Parts: sequence; C-alpha cells; structure tokens
Amino acid sequence: MLALRPNCECCDRDLPPDSRDAYICSFECTFCGDCRDGVLKEHCPNCGGELVRRPVRPAGKLVNNPASTQRVLKAEGCPPAF
Repeated sequence: MLALRPNCECCDRDLPPDSRDAYICSFECTFCGDCRDGVLKEHCPNCGGELVRRPVRPAGKLVNNPASTQRVLKAEGCPPAF
C-alpha cells in the first residue's frame, strides 16, 4: 500500500493525501508538481525513475489506512535532473 508521504522531498511543501499535485516514483519518493516540472524535469533525483501523479486514496479509506506522517526532506535540496 502506498505510504502517501506528507511533503515534497525538495521544497517541503505539504502534500495532503487528497492532493492532485503530488508525484511519486516507483520507490514512492514524493515531490510537488512545481519541483517535478522545474528542477527535476519529471525524473526522480534519487533513482532517475519517472515521476507520475500519485493516486488519491478515498477519504473513507484513510480511516483504516492513514497516510504517512513521516516527512522526508533532502537537506541539500534537489539536484538538477540526470
């Protein structure tokens, strides 16, 4: 099950579980649309994989399957895309 991380790893912008502006790679690294389209050029800086829109978990399912509260942030910021 997807963790639905709460923030962008680059800029620390909040990305709630219902955000349509959250993007993930196959390892669930999470980024906002601005970072994805800008500095990252649609590729994960960690693995080089494609960043695709993260699905939204229905609100009723969050009760028993909550989103993660663990924030992940690249202290050095995000490097330009590969």
